[in-house]
Amino acid sequence: MSVRRRRLWARVRGRSPRYLAQFAALRLAAHLEARELEFPLLTHDLADSLALAPPPARTGDGAERVAWLAIPPSAGSGGHTTQFRMMQASIDAGVDTTLLLYDRHAGDFERNADTIRHAWPWMTAEILPVGERITGYDAVVATSWPTAHVAASRTDEGRLLYFIQDYEPYFLPRGAEFALAEDSYRFGFRHIALGEMVHDLLRDDAGVDADLVPFGCDTEVYHALGDGRERSGIVLYAKRGNDRRGYALAVRALELFHAACPDEPIHVYGDIVDDAPFPVVNHGNLPPALLNELYNGVVAGLALSFTNISLVAEEMLAAGVIPVINDSHLARADLGNPHAAWARPTPTGLARALVDAVRRPRRDAHGQAVAASVAGRSWTETQRATVAIIGDELSRARFARSPR
Repeated sequence: MSVRRRRLWARVRGRSPRYLAQFAALRLAAHLEARELEFPLLTHDLADSLALAPPPARTGDGAERVAWLAIPPSAGSGGHTTQFRMMQASIDAGVDTTLLLYDRHAGDFERNADTIRHAWPWMTAEILPVGERITGYDAVVATSWPTAHVAASRTDEGRLLYFIQDYEPYFLPRGAEFALAEDSYRFGFRHIALGEMVHDLLRDDAGVDADLVPFGCDTEVYHALGDGRERSGIVLYAKRGNDRRGYALAVRALELFHAACPDEPIHVYGDIVDDAPFPVVNHGNLPPALLNELYNGVVAGLALSFTNISLVAEEMLAAGVIPVINDSHLARADLGNPHAAWARPTPTGLARALVDAVRRPRRDAHGQAVAASVAGRSWTETQRATVAIIGDELSRARFARSPR
């Protein structure tokens, strides 16, 4: 046996079938350079802030039309939910609104559209695949750094806007993609920044201005049920493949929590967790109403996010759950609720905060007080401000094409 084969045998000997499958897949992916497929754009869609000119106003008469660009979502995507709230508010205000889907891999458009129709049935915009050229709209709204590049490279006419929910360069290691994400803020679009954190980073790091719109919370869906049930245990929103959601850290923290509080159940929704070193109750993906029921049965939850604050944190609060959040000045910029439990982002720090929450005296009554602290919050102000900004851009478009 060759030295190379002996080393390989030593590496895999005694391993589990799961490990062997993962090891083989990892080596095959590296051999095939499969990571190239993770790049979210086609090469011809890359834009460059130093080589762009703003498109002219749309020509022609008729109803004003606005297109929003998005990557096809999975059911339950919080970022898409917020985007669709803004779109529906525009529709309700009388704006002809279209959703254009950009799929770098040219997947099944009808399936993607069906996912949106089933997961967000209240969003009534027409859904179309983005064309090779974007034309016929008075305004085009990007919603992520890849769609900003698409808007910049494909739009032939109309005003350009950018609805920004997070500082997306922080999703990436410092390198080429980081630079491309950051450059998307310098394309000359009108920026709509969701929350103080995004607004300040756009100003301080990217050097650009933005209109600030506030965070909201859907307290019609997320609220205390008041049905007398007793709370027990904790909940985790699991996103295994999204490092900024802290899954690996969460698992280690929950292992410590379980050792300290073995009688407290650990509920998981989102991704299925079948390999944790402690018992879990898997719920899979839950629609909002069922998620609110789950929240109403637990004491605390992990709401980790290493960029902007997760919407999950305030939704937990609205349902009477103490969110344990990795302490960060970025996250604190948009959540000032006194019931949030900020913890050092280490396994011990997070586990201690969870243990403190479940050991709190009269925790059911405390849950009612937590929920009351968020009662009445909504997305109305965010929607109103976003619709007003789009309306202002449409007014500018009308002025640009009016005879002088």
